Amino acid sequence: MTDVEQLTAERVAIEVSDHIATVTLSRPDKHNALDQAMFEAIVAAADQVAGTPGVRVVVLHGAGPSFCSGIDLASLLSAADGLDAIRAELRGPVPNRFQRVAYDWVRLPVPVIAAIHGNCLGGGLQIALGADIRIAAPDSRLSVMEAKWGLVPDMSLTQTLPRLVGADVAKELTFTSRVFSGEEALRLGIVTRVAPDPLSAARELAAELAAKSPDALRGAKRLLNQAWPTPAEDGLALEAEIQGGLIGSPNQVVAVTAGVTKQPAAFTDG
Repeated sequence: MTDVEQLTAERVAIEVSDHIATVTLSRPDKHNALDQAMFEAIVAAADQVAGTPGVRVVVLHGAGPSFCSGIDLASLLSAADGLDAIRAELRGPVPNRFQRVAYDWVRLPVPVIAAIHGNCLGGGLQIALGADIRIAAPDSRLSVMEAKWGLVPDMSLTQTLPRLVGADVAKELTFTSRVFSGEEALRLGIVTRVAPDPLSAARELAAELAAKSPDALRGAKRLLNQAWPTPAEDGLALEAEIQGGLIGSPNQVVAVTAGVTKQPAAFTDG
């Protein structure tokens, strides 16, 4: 086992079954707070999932009482280089390591479903926002927490939250750092839906998606990620480009045949 594999195993568990990769943040005694090892393990996990053949959907969740309680600031500051290392990272190329733990799920070509329970605060919320779909427990606790600590959200929130809520709502949540429930998150449009058992609901949805053409899922994610916000002509051109590649392709023919015959589809993964 390499150092990266060992680190990933200690902080993040990955299980692949029936075309679904279940990625579990695994520092339950600390509510999956983000220390340096957790940052590195999440980035490594996203890379591993991206390189695993046959994965069509990802379920992302946290072990123990919470999804993720945010950055373990004390741990990061007490590391060998402390503030100097953090500043160097922030001055480096983007997306930097802090941004990648959230934004790599946006860049992953397959759908990602986050199952949120317990605390989903600060960096934890930004990771959840990197998913395509969020299912939350009604009593989960969410917050754009960074202003409480004199910081701004810097883990790709600019690329995710404004797509879901108006600028005024994004500012109010960011300025106040207030904690809001899964129920309120649903009303605000931050989560897709609520469920008493979000992990079971996420797995059920993942199974439904995994039965669809992987080419169509990847194409749809690319289309919806890239076409908004863009000029209309660019979005329309992207629609035509992706559709042109799908029409008549082997998996598209399988989808049509299955729809007509009412038989299960046997898709292939590229």
